[in-house]
Amino acid sequence: MESTSLGKNKHFITLMTAQAISSLGDWLSIVAIITLVGLKWEATPMQMSFIILSLALPMALLGPVSGTVADRMERKTLMIVSDVIRGGLILLLTLASNVWMVYVCLFLIGIFSSVFVPAKNGKLKELVPDDAIKGAMSLTSMIDSSTKVIGPLVSGILVTAVGTYNVFYIDSATFFISALLIFTLPKAVRAVETADEKEKKEKGTAFKEELKVGFQFLKKSTFLMYGLFLMGISLLILQLSDSQIIVLLRQLTDASPDLFGYTVTGSGIGMLITGIFLSKKTDYNAFIYMCIGVLGIGLGFGVMGILTYYDAGLSLVWMPALGLFAGGTAALVFIPFQAAVQEKTPVNMTGRVFGVINSTTTTATIIGPLAGGALATVIGIIPSFIVTGSLLIVLFAVSIAIRKKVAEEENHVTESKPGTQGAAT
Repeated sequence: MESTSLGKNKHFITLMTAQAISSLGDWLSIVAIITLVGLKWEATPMQMSFIILSLALPMALLGPVSGTVADRMERKTLMIVSDVIRGGLILLLTLASNVWMVYVCLFLIGIFSSVFVPAKNGKLKELVPDDAIKGAMSLTSMIDSSTKVIGPLVSGILVTAVGTYNVFYIDSATFFISALLIFTLPKAVRAVETADEKEKKEKGTAFKEELKVGFQFLKKSTFLMYGLFLMGISLLILQLSDSQIIVLLRQLTDASPDLFGYTVTGSGIGMLITGIFLSKKTDYNAFIYMCIGVLGIGLGFGVMGILTYYDAGLSLVWMPALGLFAGGTAALVFIPFQAAVQEKTPVNMTGRVFGVINSTTTTATIIGPLAGGALATVIGIIPSFIVTGSLLIVLFAVSIAIRKKVAEEENHVTESKPGTQGAAT
């Protein structure tokens, strides 16, 4: 019944279509950038880390501010403006002749992405009723995973057929198409404000205080706070290794130029499979699934390091397979937590709550690549993969040990305010 209601929700379908188009374009450009900087320009491990850092830093710094803006302004307008400006910035990448030009473009893109993400999450909350949120989050993840599968394959074909820089033109077009689709969505009806909120706005003191609201909401629940910690640490270690995969592949004697693309594709397929599974099973225990996901990521990266150490043959088979396994288990961390937050957060607070979450997780993605580059430089690329995998396995053991204390809080989180879903004209 849930899938049927989502299938009949034309505005939700439009939002998901816009997401699919822009996400596909993102993967076209990301793979093109990594190929250009990592292989053609032969960037160092630290230079590769700065690629991810350039995108992540704005979201880490501006997450709470962007989330507050998304709750105070029309989300549809914010999303359109963000798409149009990012489309223009992607065009500037065609002029890039060194890594510093790439860093600047990606940093500016990251600024407007920091606005788009909480606005998009808030819009999803407006368009989808409470009882369909878990299914909607699973479908959103499936779209991201599908584009992660298709994007690298299409990017490889396009880079060969039309050249690296022409891929940026295509990516730019996807942002403009996404903006046109979002333009057809309805505007939101503002949620009813409390008398206290109105008084604060009249006094001009609300914005500063609203920056704290998202964290205060999360702090009420042990489950949400530890879930955020678990996802943040998982992302930190994930990015620590993920940013160095291209360097790891260079250690294999039989590595083909396409191996990175195949590994990313495998990861996307794994996430897609998990997304399909979770969309059909919405009564799961979120915390247990997150623990299993942490273990899976650790095992995936750890085995990658071990097999690379022994320079195992048939890397075209086992590397994408491990990417599939790690991607599938990573989705067990991200989807259940984000679905739980969407389900339990009032629509008028969605931007601020997800602003805090995005700031926390992107801070992890900043520290991760920097630590990855430093760790790979100090102890070597292969030991760094084994160490990061081991850390995640330890985190799994700790989480299981305290699962009863944390998981029991899940049912006691404040539910969303009734009547706030579907609040669109």
